[in-house]
Amino acid sequence: MSATQIAENLAFINWTVLTGLALGSYAAVALLRRRTAATRGYLGFTTACAVGFGLLAWASDGALPATLGSSPVTVAPGWDGPRATALGAFCAVAIAGLVARRLVPRAGGWLELGALALGGAALLFGALAWGDGTLGTVTLLIQLVVVSAATGGVFAAMILGHWYLVTPKLPEAPLILLARSLLAVVILQVVLFWAWVGTGAGPGDGAPFAALVGPWALFVWLRLIVGLIFPLIVSWAAVQTARTRSMESATGLLYINVGSIAAGTILAAGLYFGAGLLV
Repeated sequence: MSATQIAENLAFINWTVLTGLALGSYAAVALLRRRTAATRGYLGFTTACAVGFGLLAWASDGALPATLGSSPVTVAPGWDGPRATALGAFCAVAIAGLVARRLVPRAGGWLELGALALGGAALLFGALAWGDGTLGTVTLLIQLVVVSAATGGVFAAMILGHWYLVTPKLPEAPLILLARSLLAVVILQVVLFWAWVGTGAGPGDGAPFAALVGPWALFVWLRLIVGLIFPLIVSWAAVQTARTRSMESATGLLYINVGSIAAGTILAAGLYFGAGLLV
């Protein structure tokens, strides 16, 4: 029954993954642009990827079911319109910012900040639509922000690793910064996992630590081991290899991390929308 309930909510899982890829990778671009000497080609390409993911997320938003079936999560349909509008506006402003960067760089910077704000609004409206009251909205918003940072951040880091293979003189600072940021995000995810499980967060079974032994335990442990602990180790290794300028090794590790973090995001979204569990 557990796997069936997760499958019933694939549209919401798809939305979470696509939105995370879009907003997280775009935030990574904004960070690198302000803190490092990342190349214009990389920043432009990753921005284009973020917009592509954003358009897919916007399209998938319009196909979300009105209810979540047997899940304890309820849908507040009044937030569907604002959420879709915010996603669409994020894509439009991100495109405008990409164009403005070549014509009026200062305006491009402001548009970039505006796109980030619109992306944050989309996550907020999602939390308001699928959260359970004020506390549920806050915890779900935190989860969506951190999941997006991990999912999109690891994608941006993997693409950056490839850039070193064709730009040998690119300084290692951009990849080190992004790898360290990813490591920090994964550490935060591990802390949040235990906070959510220890308090029984989410609209599902509210008993502390019940998720570790209940009917969803297999998926919860997979989320912890495959989606958090393993990426934590790999992220640490990616930082070390980037520091020694072993860029091929760092890129390979980030490739592995893309799969493991994406799997963790799918599990986290499936457990929330299928069982009301925050993990």
